[in-house]
Amino acid sequence: MKATYRAIAVKAATTAFCLMMAFETGCGGGGFSGGSVMRPPRGRVGRYASTSLGTLFLDPNGVGTHGYYNGWAERNGIVYTCKAGHIDIAHVRKAADWMAYTTANILNQLEKDKTEFSFRLKESSRHFVELTYPQWWEDLPEDEKGRIRKEIAVGLGQYFTYLGGVWHEIITWFGYRSTGIYPEFPSAFGWEDCFSDLLGAHLAAKALRDAGHDYDEALTLAIGRELEDLGAQSGRTGRKASDSVRGLWFTGDFLFIIDMKARNFDIGMDDGFITPWLVPALAECEGAEAQPYPAPNLEFLSEYGFEIKYEFEPREKQKRRILNIVFGEKKEKRLTPSVHFPIIMEYIRTDATVNHGCYVDGGHTTSAEQPPDEPADTIKDESPAGDDVHKDDMAE
Repeated sequence: MKATYRAIAVKAATTAFCLMMAFETGCGGGGFSGGSVMRPPRGRVGRYASTSLGTLFLDPNGVGTHGYYNGWAERNGIVYTCKAGHIDIAHVRKAADWMAYTTANILNQLEKDKTEFSFRLKESSRHFVELTYPQWWEDLPEDEKGRIRKEIAVGLGQYFTYLGGVWHEIITWFGYRSTGIYPEFPSAFGWEDCFSDLLGAHLAAKALRDAGHDYDEALTLAIGRELEDLGAQSGRTGRKASDSVRGLWFTGDFLFIIDMKARNFDIGMDDGFITPWLVPALAECEGAEAQPYPAPNLEFLSEYGFEIKYEFEPREKQKRRILNIVFGEKKEKRLTPSVHFPIIMEYIRTDATVNHGCYVDGGHTTSAEQPPDEPADTIKDESPAGDDVHKDDMAE
């Protein structure tokens, strides 16, 4: 009986998802619609890319099938690839689902020709959007409007999801705990985190544009193809890769006692790309080079004659410390990511090297490079000595 109820529930969820995400091809096809917005994505547990207790290293054909509503067929863990290093599959799935959810919500606003709207992602910060439509918008045929709306929704969905992932890493550095229980500072800007999030947003766009499959099927296929293209290795090789950087990139073996020394602060706001870290001198990936992925931006809007003003208002308890980094004593409440994230990231990078001795320059672009004997030189006198910014804030 339980099996019957489970099958009915899974079928109902799948059918509901098809109806919500149906494009022009109906439930049998992929795509999305703004008419009915799905419920927010469920949570998934990410992993450290280290050989510590609880980390599961997967074969590329062992990641299971994606499920937006139901994860019974998923397998999440770490996959090592020759061109993108470690990839956290849970991060990929979470980012993909938030991208799909955000895209559907944005399209819902665009289909109403809204010029202003706001929304939340997983954390409590609120995002504010003001859109200026082109003067000739009303002269377009409705089908052309529909096509442009979908492209804009996808582009904005990618951008906001990517920034949401970066913001999560930022507040985690300053003491945010998503569960409210145990410290998550070791996971902030792990060497695989931002790239895994970016990859998820990238693959979600592919899945939403896949007219031949529903979203779950399309994302399952997209993940498999991308892992193959990136040169995914066996779980055994993934564990070997992580173990080879023990002592340099991380120490310790379990949640509260692990020390993640390697932090990748590349968020793509300098050269427009996020370049993944490769484990050096890994025989299985000899000669491989890192594959940079473009970080989403807002430049695509000009192609359609749109303009945007985008800000977000931090509402987590870490907000005042972060806002003070940007504005000093000014009582500003909102951030413009393209302007203010680089300032915040420079502060965090300095704190990482001065106060935590982190290894921040491990961006090996080829697997043939040898790891250095010691972490990169620390930066001096750019952060108050002893200002351990990852300690939890007191409640405001």
